[in-house]
Amino acid sequence: MKVSGFTFLKNGATLGYPFVESIRSALPICDEFIIALGNCDDNTEALLKEINDPKIRIIHTTWNDKMQDRGYVYGQQKMIAHFNCTGDWALYIEGDEVLHEDELSTIRGNMEKFLDDPEVEAFYFDFYHFYGRPDQVGISGYRRAPRIIRNSIRSIAPDGLFFVVLDKNKQGRYPKAVHAGGNVYHYGHVRNVSKMQEKINQVSKYWDHKPAPFPGYGDIDSAVLRPFKGKHPAIMQDWLENEAEWDFTPDPNYKLSKRDKKVRLKLKLEDLLSVEISKKHYTDLKKSDNQHKA
Repeated sequence: MKVSGFTFLKNGATLGYPFVESIRSALPICDEFIIALGNCDDNTEALLKEINDPKIRIIHTTWNDKMQDRGYVYGQQKMIAHFNCTGDWALYIEGDEVLHEDELSTIRGNMEKFLDDPEVEAFYFDFYHFYGRPDQVGISGYRRAPRIIRNSIRSIAPDGLFFVVLDKNKQGRYPKAVHAGGNVYHYGHVRNVSKMQEKINQVSKYWDHKPAPFPGYGDIDSAVLRPFKGKHPAIMQDWLENEAEWDFTPDPNYKLSKRDKKVRLKLKLEDLLSVEISKKHYTDLKKSDNQHKA
């Protein structure tokens, strides 16, 4: 079995992505790792080369700055990397996402287990979305998502978040998936405030937005925050100590939006019914022995 890891990057250092830690976390279960690297104004490429792993292959790309429709440029770059993968499975990990060393053998083992089961097209992960500071997580968005796709099926990625399987040329669906047996640790919303502001300044145009001031992470409904009681991946220790944002104070004058009220209702229903109803970008085959809630 051959596993391809892949990602895309541009100005990862300037924008505060822990991309070196991200890639290093996935390398032990990958036989190759493809990086679609846009034109950078910083030392991102130098840092990638310092990883010094023969599994890594960098593909230099050009981002289409005229593409400003709902972040589709991210999907374009994701597909460039994906379409250069040669493995049986393709593992997608974003530059602010990290795998845990304690879960790698289970993830790889599940890929081996279902290699010859054509019904299994993908693997989904539970997510820890750290928010504001590394000892708390947000639960208002997606909590599970597919990150490994069978590399022999017709699939595209029109969004950075999900895959679409093309059974027919003009029709698509989400992949049929089982649980990977691990979590994705997502650190994008605990990068320090100045790096988050720089990210907003550089990428807002891809959503046809004007950059807005970012005073901090406190502009949120605290009802969607939960304490993180787990253990961070060991590879993140230095980044957490020196790069992460730890100064978090919820805005006491925050006013709930209509969306906030809907999310609160959804969370109450989850507690009442003991179910998890966040949006899913896959069809769960429920074959894995590793079904669990992050």
